[in-house]
Amino acid sequence: MFMHHPPTIQHFPQAECLASRTNSTENVDDDDEEEQEETWSPLQLAASSGNLPQVTTLLSSGINPNAPPQGWYGKTALQAAALNGHLPIINLLLASGANVDAPGGNNGGRTALVLAAGATGIPPETQIEIVDRLLAAGADINRPAHKYNGRTPLQAACEGGNLLVVRRLLDLGADVRAPAARTAGRTALQAASEQQHIDIVELLLLKGVILHQDDSGVSHSRSGLTALQAAASVGNMLLVERLLEAGADVSAPGSRYGGCSALGAAVEGGFVEVLRVLIRAGANLNQTTGNHRRTAIQEARMRGSLESVRILREAGG
Repeated sequence: MFMHHPPTIQHFPQAECLASRTNSTENVDDDDEEEQEETWSPLQLAASSGNLPQVTTLLSSGINPNAPPQGWYGKTALQAAALNGHLPIINLLLASGANVDAPGGNNGGRTALVLAAGATGIPPETQIEIVDRLLAAGADINRPAHKYNGRTPLQAACEGGNLLVVRRLLDLGADVRAPAARTAGRTALQAASEQQHIDIVELLLLKGVILHQDDSGVSHSRSGLTALQAAASVGNMLLVERLLEAGADVSAPGSRYGGCSALGAAVEGGFVEVLRVLIRAGANLNQTTGNHRRTAIQEARMRGSLESVRILREAGG
């Protein structure tokens, strides 16, 4: 889900800007710290906070509605308004020529539609209105996910959890099988599973998501998770059992960086009942997992999880 942090105002000679430090999912040289700062223009800041009079004044003065986002997590004015649920400002920006599909900052590159679809903390009815407005303005419903931490609109909606938005996107042709971003990406099903939106998981399965295809790219990704690994990592027994019933690969390998098997995820979280279910489903007890390439029983011993060690040993691990 998308988190919005309250802006911090800093004073500069000719403008008030927002600056906050964030961490990138990619390695960045210390010398480039200045590039990581988000510097928001007055228009972007006003759009983010919902200040319609100020947005109106700035646009009337000739301010460019398409000033690009700055820094790793910067946003255009339209993206900022979409994330925070300010429909009147969205309408004004679009009428002033805002680019509905402008990419976001370097880490995520999320368009206004992606941000709106995955937003939390705004009324669901407002959210669907904003999604509809952006789509009516020509937003690309199947724009591919940015390679670093990106999402398609549908993936974002499945992560955010608004079933109305998910249904609307699916009804309008959103690709339920769109691949995840290469780094920290999630398919629609993986996103819904990780956030424990069971109603959305059921809808996606009904729409024909094929689990082995959905999870096919995880082992080559960075910080990826299959739907089952995601469910095991949060200890959701109902979801684990549903995904196994639907044909999830109980021994699918984790991603090459920051990943783990479903068994390893259950051990790491201390979810012994999930661990038992995965073992009964035939999980490979000798499969290595995580960055340190430990087996599940090695991971359990390292964590001092005596119950998990006992369960795995009795199963032959």
